[in-house]
Amino acid sequence: MHRRTFLAGTVLGAAALTAVLPASASAAPVTSLKELQSAIDRAAPGARIVVANGTYTVPSGGIRVSGKHGTTSAPITITAESRGGVVLKGERGFVFDASSNVTVSGFAFRQSTSLEIPGSCQRIRLTRNDFQLADLTKLYWVVVRGDDTKIDRNHFHHKTTAGIFIVVDGPDEATMAQRLHVFRNHFSDHSFSGLNGGEAIRLGVSSRALASADAVVEYNLFERCDGDPEAVSVKSSDNTIRYNTIRDSRGGIVLRHGNRSTVEGNYLIGGADGVRVYGNDHLVVNNYLSGLSDDALVIGSGTTRDHHAGESEDERRGYDACDRAVIAHNTLLNNRNTLSSDGKPHEPRDVVVADNLLVGDAGSLVAVPKSTGFTWQGNILWGAASNGTVPTGGFTRVDPRLRKASDGVHRLAADSPAIGAATLASPAVAEDIDGHPRGDKRDIGADQYATAAPVRAPLTPADVGPNAA
Repeated sequence: MHRRTFLAGTVLGAAALTAVLPASASAAPVTSLKELQSAIDRAAPGARIVVANGTYTVPSGGIRVSGKHGTTSAPITITAESRGGVVLKGERGFVFDASSNVTVSGFAFRQSTSLEIPGSCQRIRLTRNDFQLADLTKLYWVVVRGDDTKIDRNHFHHKTTAGIFIVVDGPDEATMAQRLHVFRNHFSDHSFSGLNGGEAIRLGVSSRALASADAVVEYNLFERCDGDPEAVSVKSSDNTIRYNTIRDSRGGIVLRHGNRSTVEGNYLIGGADGVRVYGNDHLVVNNYLSGLSDDALVIGSGTTRDHHAGESEDERRGYDACDRAVIAHNTLLNNRNTLSSDGKPHEPRDVVVADNLLVGDAGSLVAVPKSTGFTWQGNILWGAASNGTVPTGGFTRVDPRLRKASDGVHRLAADSPAIGAATLASPAVAEDIDGHPRGDKRDIGADQYATAAPVRAPLTPADVGPNAA
């Protein structure tokens, strides 16, 4: 017999997180794991299975979701009676196989093994759940191998050991899961102090560097994510990392392997690392990096010129020099190291650095000692820090006249010389970090001067997680 203990709104430590989820009038809650399994086994498209609040110890075989197929308009939904009101303990939670269009919502996961979305599954959605798995070293909490997975409005929190909250791989050793969408999640309090191995999200792995994933990671909040210098580690190609906020975290956004990814409109505030870029043909625009104690923006040099098919395992694990990136309309404010490169043998090449705003009072604003074919134009530099290695003609030294808004972000004042001074014609950057249109006369930096309230701003816990809109 499986134990079930009802809780009184204490699962997530706040009564707000036990808001009752809507349920159809015909869906009486199941009150045991045996009933739950039977309901899943007979579920048809559009079925909604509600689990009564309580604590359930799942047997080692897990809760099986095998051969179950909803449709895009009528998914099979398995939901807790209230958000966070159902706690699943034991070795395993849900075990997916050969299924599609299934949504799992509102559970508090407390397992000791990974929740996996295998390559045999498509369009699985994990939404409004609370993840705090066993604090075991090198335990990956969610592993995605299936296509079109959605992970939204969850809270991943409190880990002290090596291991990753979300790992994205693929159905085999060379390919990537396609079209993952990770949005409105809250990642917090990973305190592992080792040198690496504690990312919040790892999107790929070295062997998959050249494989396209077309993943979108957006509108997520990362707080105190200190398990690795890479909070978001991208090790695949053709991905978009946008509109996220990383605050007070050791980890930053790192394009570690792969090509043709976009890093756009992110806030990285008050942590250690910012954005590091390796690989080819990336776009880094509209990011705001402020108060970082290490490197704000690194245009990476490499241990190899380019990753390629047939290279050795050691070469693939190395660093691919950054070539042909466009780095434009970013604001870098009061960081320890503003814009730099590292000292690996292959220098970055043919990078465009345009219309960025660099402000600082210590060291050098630009420290890129070796480069080939760079284009520097339209940048503004200001502060007591020296110019560094930026070439004459690639910048103007002038006070950008920033003003601090109520959300803590420094934006352009009405008399800023950055207004209308941008120079880069292509690629077009239609909006600024706030979501305001740039129009024909674009401003330098992440902010386009406007009197209207921002459409997008730094995220807070109220914007993400199980109770987000």
